[in-house]
Amino acid sequence: MLLHFQRHGQGEPLVILHGLFGTLENWGAQIKELSEHFDVIAADLRNHGRSPHSDEMNYQAMSNDLLDLLDHLQLEHINLMGHSMGGKAAMQFALDHPERVKRLIVVDIAPVEYPPHHNDVIAGLNQIDLLNLKSRGDADRTLSEYIDSAATRAFLLKNLYRNEHKQFAWRMNLPVLEQQYARISESPEGSRYTGEVLFIKGGESNYLMAEHQQPIQQLFPHASFKIIAGAGHLPHVEKPTAFTRLVENFLAQ
Repeated sequence: MLLHFQRHGQGEPLVILHGLFGTLENWGAQIKELSEHFDVIAADLRNHGRSPHSDEMNYQAMSNDLLDLLDHLQLEHINLMGHSMGGKAAMQFALDHPERVKRLIVVDIAPVEYPPHHNDVIAGLNQIDLLNLKSRGDADRTLSEYIDSAATRAFLLKNLYRNEHKQFAWRMNLPVLEQQYARISESPEGSRYTGEVLFIKGGESNYLMAEHQQPIQQLFPHASFKIIAGAGHLPHVEKPTAFTRLVENFLAQ
């Protein structure tokens, strides 16, 4: 499986991975800024965006996908950054192939198994009648019955597009993401990665908490931590300038 990707800029390679229900387009501001100093490769993970679909959805498979992409691009050493599910995929790759990762940045996620917390999202997405959908506004109204946040709804509805029959469809493989949700909730596993790792937490988010420091240190003994005040689970979207500054400072060390 060769992941869909975009590549911009020159310099040290920096690979960026999005979160669950996302696409590489979620990283637009960072791609623009960081490509001034880095060779930025942003990828759609399997079952997301324009990447291939598969019935298999777990972190080992995502790690293997990234290895195939790096081999395809003939990249031996990279800096690697991932958010949420993409952060777990990035951690799994660093544990599997530590020799390929120079520095690792993990955004608002820990290497732990999380309880289900996307039930309303999945239920809302499933209530959108794609065959009879007339507009994104109609989709947003349906989704608003399940999700209060307009920003979250806008994020999810970036997955809508019109297919060759001019009908609305999802770019993500929603049935498999729902079926394999338990695997997506799991923790990455492997031997320790001893390279430098930066964990970035949104100050208002409950995904990365103090009790997660011990499992982080067990797998990533050289981890450091930064908090972006006033940001939630999407600090790169909510506070892009502060976020990009943290990333640039860490990679410049």
